[in-house]
Amino acid sequence: MLVSYNSILFRHRAVTLYKRDLESITNITVTAMSSSRIVRASVVQTCTQAYSLTDTLDKMEQLTRLASERDGAQIAVFPEAFIGGYPKMSTFGVVVGDRSALGREEFLKYYNAAIEIPSPAISRIEQISKETGVFIVSGIIERDVGTLYCTAIFVSPVQGLVGKHRKLVPTAAERLIWGQGDGSTLPVLETSLPPTAERAKEVTTKISASICWENYMPLLRTYYYSQGTQIYCAPTVDARPVWQNSMVHIAIEGRCFVLSACQFAQEKDYPEDHPVADINARNPENVMIAGGSVIVSPLGKILAGPLLGEEGVLTADLDLDDCIRGKFDLDTTGHYARPDVFELKANTY
Repeated sequence: MLVSYNSILFRHRAVTLYKRDLESITNITVTAMSSSRIVRASVVQTCTQAYSLTDTLDKMEQLTRLASERDGAQIAVFPEAFIGGYPKMSTFGVVVGDRSALGREEFLKYYNAAIEIPSPAISRIEQISKETGVFIVSGIIERDVGTLYCTAIFVSPVQGLVGKHRKLVPTAAERLIWGQGDGSTLPVLETSLPPTAERAKEVTTKISASICWENYMPLLRTYYYSQGTQIYCAPTVDARPVWQNSMVHIAIEGRCFVLSACQFAQEKDYPEDHPVADINARNPENVMIAGGSVIVSPLGKILAGPLLGEEGVLTADLDLDDCIRGKFDLDTTGHYARPDVFELKANTY
């Protein structure tokens, strides 16, 4: 179906994933006007495959190839905790003052599903990026000795792993299972995205990542703005409708493109014994995480999404010059700042 609106084309079609008996995968592509500083970007709304690392990496390869071969994407953003899994509804046997033996066994299973940096899993992601030519930003659960971290990795098709960001503050019960990141993993990466069949020239851009409710931390956002982020990635599992308001606000505030990739998961995407909202009404089709992935422009325009109720790939052309057009009247760490009144200090040791 093609719909023309103000010289922008919206395309929607269904594509069936192979090696999976699930639904179709949804694609919405937004094509911008001709410019030499355009990046074609995708957000991937998907979920972990029952904590299976092999199956989840296979799924990442399928979806990255889909974004590359069908849409010509140069960068793809995957959701929070895509590799390793988001343990929605799990309690890990914890009450104040006590931890159960069953909870410790659940944590052991979750720990074993996480990955280390470096590791064969990271090497596989690097290979996916290299073979497809797509810069990958993905949420993972990182294992470092005895602690797990909710992490976003940045993988270049030319250089391989070029950076990572550990979530600074896990939210609520996430603090039972994840450690806190620190200032040493707050990269705003200046990177060149290789040319594609549709893009004859490589494009240099600045990319950052802020995970889920970190996006509610004003000083973290301010730090990224001060470093000139242009593609602000927001991997998440927050499927509430109000999340869209935050993504639009951040895009306007930072005069940057916001790419928010949310998981969409059903009970069948978790192990059979995984906790659910109602154990008396188990149903493989019950939704655990409802999605809501979106791409927003620096002036707050929704370029693609929000996608709800299914897995899918959203793709849009990002004209990086729009970041400068936006900063004509709002640069929150430049001409619209008051350093004589407010000062930001970041310990990026």
